[in-house]
Amino acid sequence: MSRIAVAVVNFNTREHLRNCLQSVILAAPSELVVVDNASSDGSREMVRTAFPQVPLYANERNTGYGAAANQAVKYCSAPYILLLNADTMLHPQALHALETYLDRHVRVGVCGPRLLYPDGRTQPSCFSFPTPFTMFLELTDLSRIPRRLPLVGDRSRRSRTAHAVPWVMGAALALRRTAFDAVGGFDESFFMYSEEIDLCYRLRLHGWQAHFVPDARIVHAGAASTVQCRVPMAVRALTSTMCFYRRHHSHRQLVELKLILGATMIAKILRDGLRFGATRDQARRKRLWEDMRIWARVLGASVHQEHSESVRAWADPAEQFSSGTGLRTP
Repeated sequence: MSRIAVAVVNFNTREHLRNCLQSVILAAPSELVVVDNASSDGSREMVRTAFPQVPLYANERNTGYGAAANQAVKYCSAPYILLLNADTMLHPQALHALETYLDRHVRVGVCGPRLLYPDGRTQPSCFSFPTPFTMFLELTDLSRIPRRLPLVGDRSRRSRTAHAVPWVMGAALALRRTAFDAVGGFDESFFMYSEEIDLCYRLRLHGWQAHFVPDARIVHAGAASTVQCRVPMAVRALTSTMCFYRRHHSHRQLVELKLILGATMIAKILRDGLRFGATRDQARRKRLWEDMRIWARVLGASVHQEHSESVRAWADPAEQFSSGTGLRTP
């Protein structure tokens, strides 16, 4: 009998959720639960109608990804839990591969599968912990370099064997309950983004490991929910990195990160301002205007003295997060 449960966090991705649940049911987990973060697209009604056997926990408000994921894990009793975004689909043997791997590697607290785009290409899914240098590379035209540098970029593209990694993407995480509980689960102050980085970091501090398991394959559409509120989600991604640094690094390192972000955001504002003035294509002008809003808000957060307040002010949670995403996608 399977010893791994599956818990799905959903927000306004009804058809993705339908496909996800169909693939999970075929894999026969020990348990299957859905936590819905106040969807308004009929997701809850679809689950109740099409999958009446699946327990559904419907939040009345969007509590954020970390809080919903903690709920989902709590509602399962199995020793292992595969936590999924709703825009994923399991390959037939993925669940068994993850369960077997956790059985054989007792110090692994969390492992991530090989994530695939719907067209079959491998999706980056495991990374080094962020540094000011890697943030600079990712935010500039040098962003392709990290994926080619050892110990800096994603290693899953080149690896065919399972191995330890710093952290794995939260779209699909196989968790060992004892390890997850030992560190208190996800830090719910991360409303969105970096919560899995923080979890893997704390697991490492407590002697647990994160591993990449390429034999387990899961299709991940990506950005199925975050695209619904692009600007605040992009801001949240960057401000959450600052939050991670504030939690786990020195003041000097936080200042270095803020300086990198600030300088990069100024350069992006100037660049996109010139592009905005030079184009008459309305769709492109709209996209550039949204981008400049993102850069300006991150710049504001990077120079603000009180990080917790800057995140609230510049990521616009009141504006968008009440109707925003509860999924973790790139």
